[in-house]
Amino acid sequence: MSDTQKLAERLLAGERRALARAITLIESAREDHRATARELLERLGRSGRQAVRIGLSGTPGVGKSTFIEAFGMMLTGQGLRVAVLAVDPSSARTGGSILGDKTRMERLSRDPNAFIRPSPSQTHLGGVARRTREAVSLCEASGFDVVLIETVGVGQSETVVAEMCDLFLLLLAPAGGDELQGVKRGIMEMADLILVNKADGDLKHAATRTCSDYAGALRLMRKRPNDPDGFPKALMVSALHEEGLKTAWEEMHALINWRRENGHFDQRRQIQAQYWFEQEVRQGLLSRLETAEAREAMARAAEDVSSGRKTPTAAAGEVLGALKNE
Repeated sequence: MSDTQKLAERLLAGERRALARAITLIESAREDHRATARELLERLGRSGRQAVRIGLSGTPGVGKSTFIEAFGMMLTGQGLRVAVLAVDPSSARTGGSILGDKTRMERLSRDPNAFIRPSPSQTHLGGVARRTREAVSLCEASGFDVVLIETVGVGQSETVVAEMCDLFLLLLAPAGGDELQGVKRGIMEMADLILVNKADGDLKHAATRTCSDYAGALRLMRKRPNDPDGFPKALMVSALHEEGLKTAWEEMHALINWRRENGHFDQRRQIQAQYWFEQEVRQGLLSRLETAEAREAMARAAEDVSSGRKTPTAAAGEVLGALKNE
């Protein structure tokens, strides 16, 4: 029995160490590791296991970690197994990441029915790490019922997470100023639920007003064909006091069930699979620019451009032509 087959069997048996090792493997950039990761994913792809994939984004300081911990504890209390894939922003200067989600979710990290895996975003845009989608597949194969994908924060490019989840939650804080403009329409159009967090104490009144504002804004947007009446919608929650979480989960469950019954759930996953196939092809083409020969050609072309001997367009055309003829 090969090492890959052993790892696959351990992972299918629900071993947490095997899952952690498998995620480390798929995050590796080494070519031999990538080949092993592809073999592992092929083996696991035949398991047929599915989890509810929930993407979560929110403005900095909105309480994403507090919400995930409270929400995750509620789900594990119902007997569900929960995996959290938290993506931390990497430094543009050093490339390092703090990866502090386990310390921020102390209770959930100790729960035997929960698994938390922080990953650096590195240079990948979209609020997720490049291999987050594959990590989701590993969590599903390992038997988790719910996979929560936390992005690095709100931005228009972070709608990429919507391409790997079944539900996309946007977490916002009350009385955040002109957030409707700051969050931008792009990410709002992708959200299935907008959750106004910190709806407690002195902020309760502001949260009610903010939730009403977003509910009104959502009604003005064009209804999506894969949504039942009333969705997307805005709700109030308090992660600190664990209020509104059960209602939010019931709404998520109702939406998932409706999509399953009407064929939208499987169709969405098929479209997502096509999207990630195209992304893998693009990434593979870009990786060809990282070879020594390509870097030398790029350096020579850059000198021609900087000296004025060639235009950027002509130089780029020559480099691309050389790659095409390899």
